[in-house]
Amino acid sequence: MNESEGYVVYFFPQALEALGEAIKPYLREGPGGEHVLCHEIDTGGGLIEMTIMAQTNDGRSVALELMVPGSMVKMVVSARSEAGFGFSPRVAPALMASLPPVSEQAPAPSAPTQAVPQSGDAPAVTTKAESSNLPPEG
Repeated sequence: MNESEGYVVYFFPQALEALGEAIKPYLREGPGGEHVLCHEIDTGGGLIEMTIMAQTNDGRSVALELMVPGSMVKMVVSARSEAGFGFSPRVAPALMASLPPVSEQAPAPSAPTQAVPQSGDAPAVTTKAESSNLPPEG
């Protein structure tokens, strides 16, 4: 059986920029970039709810709930360890010890990303004179 040890949540760079200083205390640095390590996660609504286990300055344990729009999250990784199963002893792997290897000789992308429209794709702005020729309903 698997026993959940938490989740690693990666954000889009624009999301980290938009959240600014408010997200900084919860971010950790790792081989995959900045991320939030949380104990539980709920992706059931428009907001992704992350439960973070923390300690106050006086040593008390607290559970913090951090909620961000789902559109800000790039990827969620479940960090689990394998419990012993079968007839031989097993050792649980370290939590997120390393990421899978990536080839250095991967081909460059053949087209620009479509995540953000090019500046030439912006809708044209109509002037007041042009809009006066439109019928009353628009």
